[in-house]
Amino acid sequence: MKLFQFAFCYDYDKKINALSCLCPEKWSFGSNSDNVILKNYIEHTLEKVYEENKIIERENYCLFNTGLYTNFYQEIYAYFVKNQNEGKQKWFLDGFYTSYQISNMGVTEHPQRANYFLNPGELVFDTNCEIIPQYPHIFNDPENFLRIPENIRESSNKIMLFDGAIKRAKQMINANYKTAVPQYYKGKIQLLIPICLINENVPDLALVVSKNEAGNQYLGHTCLTLDMAYNNARLIARPDSIWLKP
Repeated sequence: MKLFQFAFCYDYDKKINALSCLCPEKWSFGSNSDNVILKNYIEHTLEKVYEENKIIERENYCLFNTGLYTNFYQEIYAYFVKNQNEGKQKWFLDGFYTSYQISNMGVTEHPQRANYFLNPGELVFDTNCEIIPQYPHIFNDPENFLRIPENIRESSNKIMLFDGAIKRAKQMINANYKTAVPQYYKGKIQLLIPICLINENVPDLALVVSKNEAGNQYLGHTCLTLDMAYNNARLIARPDSIWLKP
């Protein structure tokens, strides 16, 4: 279920901006102020809580837990009222409110947040495992290939450069396990690791890895831009990493 199928979201940008003030962090990439990260977060969170049946629906209102918190660690909820436009979406996005505000409105049921993992061990990179990259996809898929810096794409040593970047990433993870950042994608937990191709201290891409069925190797499926990686990672939590930032 998509957010705009679920509800009519009048003044969406204004309401998202109000939410960004309730939960202040950097919700836009670079110097932009479009809150695109927050929009992506809310829209995917709605899909997840709908899938998990964690949206409370009553006759005249409904709400879901955004998974976000104020600076005072109060939970923030998306609150909907009945849409008065017949033949349209059932609900109308009224706004985003704290647990105190929701209770003050007479709502006593507070839904749980989305759950993205059952095993916390999935969130930590196993340094005993080697990484096997899927180079045919990374280099032959047109969309993926264009994410690679141009001078690397044109290099005859690009595989050697990638191998070196993966080795460097493992060293970074050994030094600080938080280097590997979990992301949620299509129902699965995967890990993002930095790929530094031009400057060994500046990531150019994030390699998406997950364990094979035997659990003894990581498969490197694809590369993401850093913006794409951050969007996926932020669904679980704000990345506590020195390399993955908006």
